Amino acid sequence: MEYGLIGEKLGHSFSKEVHNQIGDYEYLIHEIPREDVPAFMIAKDFKGINVTIPYKETVMPFLNYIDDAAKEIGSVNTIVNKDGVLYGYNTDFIGLKNLILSTGLDLCGKKVLILGTGGTSKTSLAVSKAMKAREIVVVSRSAANGCVSYQQAVEEHSDAAVILNATPCGMFPKLEGCPIDIDNFPKLEGVVDVIYNPLRSRLVLDAQKRGLKAQGGLLMLVQQAIAAAQFFFGKPIEQDVCDRIYRKLVGQKLNIVLAGMPGSGKTTVGKRLSQDLGMQFIDTDEEIVSRTGKTPSEIITQEGEQAFRDIEAQVCADVAGKTHCVIATGGGAILREENVRHLKNNGEIFFIDRNLEMIVPTGDRPLTNSLDKLKATYEKRYPIYKAIADHHIVSDNDVEHTVETIKGAVR
Repeated sequence: MEYGLIGEKLGHSFSKEVHNQIGDYEYLIHEIPREDVPAFMIAKDFKGINVTIPYKETVMPFLNYIDDAAKEIGSVNTIVNKDGVLYGYNTDFIGLKNLILSTGLDLCGKKVLILGTGGTSKTSLAVSKAMKAREIVVVSRSAANGCVSYQQAVEEHSDAAVILNATPCGMFPKLEGCPIDIDNFPKLEGVVDVIYNPLRSRLVLDAQKRGLKAQGGLLMLVQQAIAAAQFFFGKPIEQDVCDRIYRKLVGQKLNIVLAGMPGSGKTTVGKRLSQDLGMQFIDTDEEIVSRTGKTPSEIITQEGEQAFRDIEAQVCADVAGKTHCVIATGGGAILREENVRHLKNNGEIFFIDRNLEMIVPTGDRPLTNSLDKLKATYEKRYPIYKAIADHHIVSDNDVEHTVETIKGAVR
């Protein structure tokens, strides 16, 4: 391996995709068991590598030179091999600082909570100091070495203004994970999560639901990769390269999630979008049929709506980890908050708002098979659709107009 990433578990990583867009060099993902790290470092069989959890501190004793900034932070995420001499750097610092700034947060004079104690936590501490935070509190499960416990964080530091998550809690594939309940922090102004897969962790989604400034770590990943490549090859890379890669990566990962009333055209629009944009198409109702051998109508009629919603919820959870998909949801999928959260992990929700007068009741939809049921369902769900939507698409025009409007929103 000439260039690549080492870590313990790397199924979540987008690093290869980022580096493949930076320059003409092969970048590999290399999982290494903890006990094999010393032999790998001693062999020095690489030109340049990035290091991720849990080895950002583990590799340091094997380095011949550690940059002053990385030494002060206490962790290394970039190593360059120059004729057998290993040089260590920390490019996470610039990545995290730029992520915080792009989120619109100012740490100066604020109390900051840092969740976690690993290498990224140390970077978060250094960045917080550099940005002149008034008070910095590191939170850990053990509450050792000057850290506070999560319970103490709630009881003694509820006035925190900013939370930086430097733990893997909520990272793919365990998307339901959330390191702390932000409702315990009434003065919170924003959240920054270094997790980038999913694009929006549960912690970020909870913060955004409260109207707080919040962002996941994808921009940090790109920024630190650009900085690492500059160390690899010893030459500067323009900022517009970073901006281009970030925008492209978001486009390659983001799901388009279609929500709306039964009969609003979600499947038709979704298939067109899938074809035009080269994205996989998933219809959650069709997925239910594939799994159960029954249509939603049959499940509702035979087993009741609750049984159907339970199956639908599992489907929504399962598709949450997918990327670059067009997902057409059942009309009632948004009735459960957990479904909305799952679908927003990697997706933006588009409410296909078709006028009720243009929707025809059909016998294969037992919940809306008459005009009265349709109207009652519409009145109940309409405010929910509006509340959960990232984009409100009025779809009284033809399919072509709706498709082009959505495409314009995601470009």
